[in-house]
Amino acid sequence: MPRGKRRSNHDMGGEEERTTSKRQRGGYATTQNTSRRHIKAEDSFSQKRCVDWFCKYTNPDEPDTLGPDGMEKFCDDIGVEPENVVMLVLAYKMGATQMGFFSRCEWLKGLTELECDSAAKMQSKLEYLKSILNDPNVFKSIYRYAYDFAKDSDQRSMDINTAKAMLQLLLGKHWPLYPHFAQFLDQSKYKVINKDQWCNILEFSRTINNELTNYDIDGAWPVMLDEFVEWLRLQRTCTSSTILS
Repeated sequence: MPRGKRRSNHDMGGEEERTTSKRQRGGYATTQNTSRRHIKAEDSFSQKRCVDWFCKYTNPDEPDTLGPDGMEKFCDDIGVEPENVVMLVLAYKMGATQMGFFSRCEWLKGLTELECDSAAKMQSKLEYLKSILNDPNVFKSIYRYAYDFAKDSDQRSMDINTAKAMLQLLLGKHWPLYPHFAQFLDQSKYKVINKDQWCNILEFSRTINNELTNYDIDGAWPVMLDEFVEWLRLQRTCTSSTILS
């Protein structure tokens, strides 16, 4: 049998170079795959990371409650003022029951839905949270939620100062008559606002024009709004008389 031709040293060196090159490419691919897996793991939501993040804002005495101090730090970390409407939307998403507090369960409910387990991910969701207020039905749900969320849990009605702050937050930029309504409340006898009044204020802001020409005094509006319309019409009459004189 003819003996096979032996490879020359040159041929052997070329083979070794090709083998080394393949190994290098394989090693690079492995590194890339590992890196991708690491990035993917970081990007995916982790309930453990979410809980660890929550614990960053609690104290040992109340490990299951994020309170006012923790809330302030949380807002600092995501770059949002506590009074920003986005915090109300976030509380709504969590189903939070008390203003200034998040329970561990509420935190997990809301942030699991939003898939947020870090400040960076939360920041990426802020515009989305603001945008859902543009849906009239969602806005109405958040507005109604805000009443029970903001009032003292042991009170049936919301105190007038809290009500004005929440109305400013929710309607101040969208209801042209809000400055007049706030002024009316300041000089009125009202110390609290009940839920029926609260809900009707939103309906009034959406349906009654700025001139009040379509307001029916005999309609089913609360007395508070009847008094507001009467007060504002009187204010406008006095202003017109002053200008004419």
